[in-house]
Amino acid sequence: MQKGLEKDIYKNKFETHNKRLQLEKYIKSDIITRGLRTALATGNWGKDKDNNVLKTGVSQVLSRLTFASFLSHLRRVTTPLDKKGKQTKPRQLHNSHWGMVCPAETPEGGSCGLVKNLSLMS
Repeated sequence: MQKGLEKDIYKNKFETHNKRLQLEKYIKSDIITRGLRTALATGNWGKDKDNNVLKTGVSQVLSRLTFASFLSHLRRVTTPLDKKGKQTKPRQLHNSHWGMVCPAETPEGGSCGLVKNLSLMS
């Protein structure tokens, strides 16, 4: 899109002020659709100049084993911190979480306490 716009602007196609840019001419919807599909399928969002992934794990497959696991998966709250860190404060429940966050349901391992689940009645 950027290359097409620069090409037309530098060739002085838009000299008069009466002409308007038609962005539909420059935007290719299939590229946007393909990028969005791959991002949702893989969970990798964005790439830099060297084709390295900027963010991973943004999307994930919805677990539908049982209805309870389905609800639990939809109600997860993730704290964006490093799972290898030894910080204890973000892993603990705060008094303001009472009635909103389940105190018992949390994954085991490094993400224990960083991934919290909303209580079923919240």
